[in-house]
Amino acid sequence: MSLQAQPLRLATTAPDFEAAFKARLHWSADQDAAIEQRVADILADVRARGDAAVLAYTRRFDGLAAESMAQLELTQADFKQAFDSLPAAQRDALRDAAQRVRSYHEAQKKACGESWSYRDADGTLLGQKVTPLDRVGIYVPGGKAAYPSSLLMNAIPAHVAGVGEIIMVVPTPARGSVATGGTGAEPATTGERNVLVLAAAHVAGVTRAFTIGGAQAVAALAYGTATVPAVDKITGPGNAYVASAKRRVFGTVGIDMIAGPSEILVLADGTTPPEWVAMDLFSQAEHDELAQSILLCPDAAYIAAVQREIDRLLPTMPRAGIIAASLSGRGALIHTRDMAEACAISNRIAPEHLEVSSREPHRWEPLLRHAGAIFLGAYTSESLGDYCAGPNHVLPTSGTARFSSPLGVYDFQKRSSLIEVSEAGAQVLGPVAAELAYGEGLQAHARAAELRLAQVPPMRNPAQP
Repeated sequence: MSLQAQPLRLATTAPDFEAAFKARLHWSADQDAAIEQRVADILADVRARGDAAVLAYTRRFDGLAAESMAQLELTQADFKQAFDSLPAAQRDALRDAAQRVRSYHEAQKKACGESWSYRDADGTLLGQKVTPLDRVGIYVPGGKAAYPSSLLMNAIPAHVAGVGEIIMVVPTPARGSVATGGTGAEPATTGERNVLVLAAAHVAGVTRAFTIGGAQAVAALAYGTATVPAVDKITGPGNAYVASAKRRVFGTVGIDMIAGPSEILVLADGTTPPEWVAMDLFSQAEHDELAQSILLCPDAAYIAAVQREIDRLLPTMPRAGIIAASLSGRGALIHTRDMAEACAISNRIAPEHLEVSSREPHRWEPLLRHAGAIFLGAYTSESLGDYCAGPNHVLPTSGTARFSSPLGVYDFQKRSSLIEVSEAGAQVLGPVAAELAYGEGLQAHARAAELRLAQVPPMRNPAQP
């Protein structure tokens, strides 16, 4: 029996549209109790035993029988050797992608990541001091599921921001380990190192790297061990254990986000070749069965044409089973009254990736308020943004684009307020601060302001008017 991908067909004019639409969007982020308990145990163990616990879990889950953390640390020489071993075309692609990502984030830093200050009429200085984080940790999927593009997107904005040290953790599970679906009964001395990931670390400026993964890697970065330095923030994608661990260590360190399944929403006016749109829907559906691909279009005949292309192209795809499950379980082809209504529905969804596949994309862009990234025009495939366009591909999912932003330079910086009050300014601000402090019953606050006045008034009881 051949595979079929049958996205849900909806029309906004149908009386049951709202209920069907909400049901299709629903995704439960409920935490698996067994995973949560296991992660809690791993974090506590790593916090207590440090390197010894990390080595034990790496042996158990990744099948690597390292005797010391030194055996799990990658060096700059490893990065350079990996880069030099690549075919020239791959070296050039990595360099080109890294340069575009770097250029975009350097522009971002100039736009919003600089310190500033001003003095008012009495000489008081007010401003903001922007400083980079000292040390960050980036989690990069490794082994068979390796994403050098993810490394570039996490490390380069940190580097541009001025972060002092970038610590990478990347699992390199041995064949037959628990992480690769085996039993983990026969630990190996080395795991599957992805050359492209190591080469990307060379291009992106990673400071140190360890071949560890899972909740134990997150714990090592958050709490520090004798070998792995504690960081200030952890970014990067991972599995359910990694996501749970990041959630639990937040507060001890910062994190970027807790990501849900990947999403793409295509707004089409019917002028783009339907084959292109079908493949764009595939581009997210192939990530996993829970990924969501949605098409919004006012042309019913065009929607039917896209479905025909889905049927034609699906058998040609290596990940056809995953695509079929994703499109059938969470995909949708929605017929709208017009493009304006499509834009309004898009704002309700607040997708991770939003393609405006239209002859006039700039006509509709002003109507679009909520999306992780907006791809304008038929030639702007989402995959270009994933790899080399320049803007970051770490984006908010599951509707969080309503209040969240893509990963950027600003995620690797912090801001301190600057206040320098002149003598003249103290005479103006002091009585205001004192009055409010007395009103709040905080006498010391009030008196600290009053003592700097040229004419110091008697200290009064906070209860007095």
